[in-house]
Amino acid sequence: MIEILAISGSLRAASTNSALVAALAANAPADCRVTIYDGLGRLPIFNPDDEGERTPSEAAGLIGAVTRADGVIVSSPEYAHGVPGGMKNALDWLVSRDAAVGKPAMPVHASPRSLYARAALSEIMRTMSFALYEEGALEIALLGKKPPEMEAILAEAENRLAMRNAVQGFADFIRTR
Repeated sequence: MIEILAISGSLRAASTNSALVAALAANAPADCRVTIYDGLGRLPIFNPDDEGERTPSEAAGLIGAVTRADGVIVSSPEYAHGVPGGMKNALDWLVSRDAAVGKPAMPVHASPRSLYARAALSEIMRTMSFALYEEGALEIALLGKKPPEMEAILAEAENRLAMRNAVQGFADFIRTR
C-alpha cells in the first residue's frame, strides 16, 4: 500500500484546494491511501530556535506525517502572486529535517490562474530537495465555484478518472524511487 499525505495550502472553509485533495483521497486507486493533513492552521510560526527538543507538538506531527508518508501531494492557492503564508510556514518546519529530502511530491492545482504560486511552490520544494513529480500534474478548474458546484465538477466521470490516473502515476513514480 502506497501511503500519500495530501496538504491543502488553504484554510478557507469552502476551499477549492481542500475540495480537490479530498476528492483525490476519495478517488485514489485501491493500492494507495491518501490521508489529508488538517493541521496547517494550528502550526505555530516557524522559529529555528524552536527546533530539536523544543519542536512544538503540532510541528512535530507534521514532520512525522511527512516522514512516514511515501509521497506528498500539495494543492496551494495563490495569494498576491505567491504561496500563502500558512503553506510556506509548513514547509519551513521541514527545511532542516530529512523529511523532505528525496520525498516524492506532486503539486496539483484547482485554478488555472495560479501560475506564480505554482512556480514559487515548485522552486521552494526543489530547493528543499523534494523529488517533484510534475509529468502528471493535475489541474481541475474550480476557481470561483461554490461547494455544490465543486462537488458536481469533482464527481464528473472524466475528472474522477483524471484524479485516479494522477494518483496512480504518482504512485508509480514513488515506486521507482
